[in-house]
Amino acid sequence: MTTFSLPTLTDLCDPAFTQALQHKIDTKTKPLGSLGRLETLALNLGQILGGESPVLKDPQMVVFAGDHGLVARGVSAFPQDVSWQMVENFLACGAAVSVFSRANGIALTVVDCGVAHDFLAGLPEGTQRPGLLVRKVAGGEKGTADSFVQPAMTAAQCQEALQNGMDIVKGLPGNALLLGEMGIGNTSAASLLLARLAGLDIEVCTGAGTGLDAPAVQRKAAVLREVLARHPQAQAPLDALAALGGFEIATMVGAVMQAAHERRVVVVDGFIATSAVLVAHALQPLVLQRCVFAHRSGERGHEFMLQHLGVQALLDMGLRLGEGSGGALAWPLLQSACVMLRDMASFESAGVSEKAEVQAEQV
Repeated sequence: MTTFSLPTLTDLCDPAFTQALQHKIDTKTKPLGSLGRLETLALNLGQILGGESPVLKDPQMVVFAGDHGLVARGVSAFPQDVSWQMVENFLACGAAVSVFSRANGIALTVVDCGVAHDFLAGLPEGTQRPGLLVRKVAGGEKGTADSFVQPAMTAAQCQEALQNGMDIVKGLPGNALLLGEMGIGNTSAASLLLARLAGLDIEVCTGAGTGLDAPAVQRKAAVLREVLARHPQAQAPLDALAALGGFEIATMVGAVMQAAHERRVVVVDGFIATSAVLVAHALQPLVLQRCVFAHRSGERGHEFMLQHLGVQALLDMGLRLGEGSGGALAWPLLQSACVMLRDMASFESAGVSEKAEVQAEQV
């Protein structure tokens, strides 16, 4: 039996290369810093991909799906069946992430990490459905256990999910991974992970999820407070992930770690996707060097996650759909940053006086 281990990450910080990259950005035909945060994004992408003329290739949107036993406690406005129904919607190309990915040339794969549904029922043995990977964690055919009663998953299940995520990324082409997710109840799992790993009170971490009203959010927070109290020993990142998380979040953590190891650009969507990065960061902080945070979600806890990680998202549009929709919407910004760095003329190559450009800006 092979010993499980997460990939190790190396520090991408190279002062000489960073200086050269910044000089290339600064000498483009524009006033210094005039493209604002797009310049920072270009610098980040160059550092991740290791070149002064980065090219984003074959972007892969992976939607990790799983169900949660905690849904039995009334923490969601939607029933659990919506999880598998939305997976079918993804496969039929009808969901927001489906149309946004298609519009931006992003390949879409859905992974069944532990949805309480058999997506291959009635099909001949060995049949695969296009766009779907079935990677159910052993014993997780109905989703995770109810974390109000027992850990959401065993240590062995958590390890299997992490390995599944690593293996999925190993089999994907391209150099960019966009994170998506689906799972009724997974805002509760994300809130629990935020409270435990960031040391915050659960009330500030808990939001409306799929559309709870204010009294229902209060009841949700009370349930989650009790869940935390029942797992006081789950303090280390993987212990917290197993006790409080979900199969789709654990699989996503493994995918993030593998993508970071391979120096792929990791495009992080909203609250749930960021909770996976939160766990990965607790394991290896260097993971953040490979991440681009697409947007700040309208889900209450996401702002606190971003603050804890010390990062700033590209967009702030009040999105709270999940699925990876925010990542697909932000993708053109990454493409534009690379094009600017790669194709935009310098003062020297364009024969433009840098002094004249500065004077024009002052006028």
